[in-house]
Amino acid sequence: MKRLKVVLGLIVLSLMMIMPAMAADYDLVINNGRVMDPETKYDAVANVGIKNGKIAVITNKTISGKETIDAKGLVVAPGFIDGHQHCIEPYQYRLMLRDGRTTLLDTEIGAHGPKLDEWYKRREGKAPVNFGVAVAHEFARAEVLDGFTDWKHLYTPDAEKTRSTRVMIDGKETIKEGWSKTRPNLEQGNQILSLLDEGLAQGGLGIGTTVGYMRAGVSAREIFELQKLGGLYDRFIAMHFRYTPGDDTTEVNGIQEMLANAAALGTPAIASHFNNPGYNMVHELMVRMRERGYNVWGEIYPYAAGSTALNAVFLEPEMWVKTLGNKYEDTVQDVATGEFYTQKSREEMIKKEPARLVLVYKNPESAVVDWLKMPGVAIGSDGMPMIPSDNLTWDTPFEDLPNTHPRTSGSFGAVLRLSRENNIPLMQAVSMTSYNYAKPLGEMGLKSMQVRGRMQEGMVADITIFDPDTVRDNSTYANGRLPSSGILHVLVNGVIVMKDQEPLKGVNPGQPIRFEPVESKFKPLTKEGWTQTFYASPVDFGGGIPCCDFH
Repeated sequence: MKRLKVVLGLIVLSLMMIMPAMAADYDLVINNGRVMDPETKYDAVANVGIKNGKIAVITNKTISGKETIDAKGLVVAPGFIDGHQHCIEPYQYRLMLRDGRTTLLDTEIGAHGPKLDEWYKRREGKAPVNFGVAVAHEFARAEVLDGFTDWKHLYTPDAEKTRSTRVMIDGKETIKEGWSKTRPNLEQGNQILSLLDEGLAQGGLGIGTTVGYMRAGVSAREIFELQKLGGLYDRFIAMHFRYTPGDDTTEVNGIQEMLANAAALGTPAIASHFNNPGYNMVHELMVRMRERGYNVWGEIYPYAAGSTALNAVFLEPEMWVKTLGNKYEDTVQDVATGEFYTQKSREEMIKKEPARLVLVYKNPESAVVDWLKMPGVAIGSDGMPMIPSDNLTWDTPFEDLPNTHPRTSGSFGAVLRLSRENNIPLMQAVSMTSYNYAKPLGEMGLKSMQVRGRMQEGMVADITIFDPDTVRDNSTYANGRLPSSGILHVLVNGVIVMKDQEPLKGVNPGQPIRFEPVESKFKPLTKEGWTQTFYASPVDFGGGIPCCDFH
């Protein structure tokens, strides 16, 4: 009996010694939350153990770790991925975290090709969220066609210069618009492609183009060559496509250009913010193409109004009023003052501040719910920098931030609120906020997105935890800088960056989302390869007869 007591004592002692080791098995544990995985459709109350930045276990068994979050009554979802964010800057990080975003990507405009590596280095170790960028078609055209070489504005949150190129002539800053209105010749076209190629070789996510702002200056051949160049690297083109905004015919025609090229070349493509007239047709086109194996997808932001610069080409009277039948007094509103423009006041403001931010009302509110019901669609906020922005920092109070479009602050909270209010399944909303961007980027070969956007063992622990009954956006057109509420905790790469709705200053686990640098793949095109061509027969693609210049 005495011997048995000794043995039992040793067993108890051994267990006591093992228990602390077991408790330390996980760096962080999230207990009792409703875990939702859009890829497998897993939806159950479970405990999540995180170790070394990854999800180590999802179980209904009791687990413990160095730190614990009680998620009872909360949803534990993949971290929200914003694939269309133009302001990846410290003064907006708190708003991003309050809206549950763990990854910010600028896929539509992007960074200047030769400066892409600098763009990433500027943010490494300084961001609480993951960050990534495409290579900018717009900026390449600005350098080649306008002689613009001062890229300092890429390193400050000054968006005014993205809609018109400023160059120094005789010591005076002068606005030039060659980037949007000039068709390049063969030499210039090769220069543009070469600049884009530099960014792709440095690891850019793909090519971003705002051809909708430069309709007259970009031929169908140029767009085709952009997509062909991206295809050399197996990377996407993200397009603010031609004729946007337009009507339900021109909008569809604009995206058909991109999709036809994608089909011919077998290359990935993103329809940037296709929440415009004709959206049902656009969505059907992409769904049918995906069924046939093409990696094409699209994004929306959940607002009836968009935002752009006052001097946008599509806001010219010939287009906005005569062609589309709009009235400035009903549709174009100053972001800062809330006043609606007339044709005269618009002309006067353009002389003083051509790129002044405005809200553009172009859809009925009822359309937003339709967008949220479409399967396979991702969320891209199209969040804009705040102007003026020179003195804005992490610590700037929300109420002191300049006004902006509410999508900047509330896109993801709005998706969850509207889904709740309109009986859209929560799994659909969670998929739109995370998996629907991660999946196609991962299929493109982007390894960092193959392990995000999912709540599965082995995946990176980018996690957003929210209350499904109270989560909501608070930002409005009148006050676009109000943070979302009901999103309690956010983890990035296994590190808590927001706890109890309080973003943590100085906690910066964000990682670059990019490809590894590779050697350049672009070879300058000859006239025969760069121009439109008549072919000897439908199948003889080697005997083309050059017919015209790149024009």
